[in-house]
Amino acid sequence: MGSLILDASVLIGLLDDADPHHQRAVDDVEAADEASAELVAPASAYSEAMVAFARVDRIGDAREAIAAMGIRVSPLDAKTAERAAELTARHGNLRLPDAIVLATAHELGGGLLSYDERLARSVSADDG
Repeated sequence: MGSLILDASVLIGLLDDADPHHQRAVDDVEAADEASAELVAPASAYSEAMVAFARVDRIGDAREAIAAMGIRVSPLDAKTAERAAELTARHGNLRLPDAIVLATAHELGGGLLSYDERLARSVSADDG
């Protein structure tokens, strides 16, 4: 298996045991790990997941937890940013952070793991 791109909903689920997606996120990531998928979080999703931890001055704890799970944070490069701009232009209701997640999946040739229904609809509407 190749890369599995994790959006913010998955990262938040992994980090917050009170999140409604917590167990599902743990199960999905464990299954991906067993399948030898490289777990990747786009920088935009990583940043979204860090907000709650920043509010309580615990970014370091969240950073360490993500690293311990073997999740790599993918930086935003020009090619991915351009692809995200194209997706946002094509899908007027697609938020830029979500477009960056989709563009990262496209550029890395990986699958996408998301619990965001709006993002899932955008994926099915994207024709390339």
